[in-house]
Amino acid sequence: MLTWVWIGILAIAIVGIFIVIRQRTALPSKKAQQALPPLQRTIFTLQIGDIVQYAGADWVVEGRLTFDDSGFTWFEYMLQDGDAIRWLSVEEDDRVEVCWMETASNLDISGTPPHRLTHNGITYEKVEQGVARMQRLGSTMNKQAQICRYFEYSAANEQVLSVENWDDDIEVSVGRRIRPSSLTLLPGDGRRVYDD
Repeated sequence: MLTWVWIGILAIAIVGIFIVIRQRTALPSKKAQQALPPLQRTIFTLQIGDIVQYAGADWVVEGRLTFDDSGFTWFEYMLQDGDAIRWLSVEEDDRVEVCWMETASNLDISGTPPHRLTHNGITYEKVEQGVARMQRLGSTMNKQAQICRYFEYSAANEQVLSVENWDDDIEVSVGRRIRPSSLTLLPGDGRRVYDD
């Protein structure tokens, strides 16, 4: 009878050890847990491969630029839907500002941009300028330099215009401020969909 008691205790101990080992190997380490992006996306945590639904289209996050101007940071996400490319600019100063932008190929700027610009009948006033360091992730088109001079313009009806100077390669983008709530954000698989 005593032998059966010891066999029972030994069996319970073996099962307990097996369960503990199985749980430890099934759980990712704290380091791995910290490296995983959150499943719930915000405009500040978008990752490559995520989907941004806006204006009836599904835009894939193909790249992200992080700008830093003396500690003030903001993001520009390169979004793609087929051959169409848009930029989602996200910054938080006194409030969150989100802009939906596209490249303007019909406005030629050389040298330092003026205080006032007119594009497609809309007059924009310069509201900000500076120099920012940039980090990139994924595809960012021709935005490859480490430092960018930027000039931000604003017009009526939430219209915006941006001039970026990347080592004398000047890119102009136009668009408008939008509400973050107008976007639906869906987590992707971390991989780009479109190839350069």
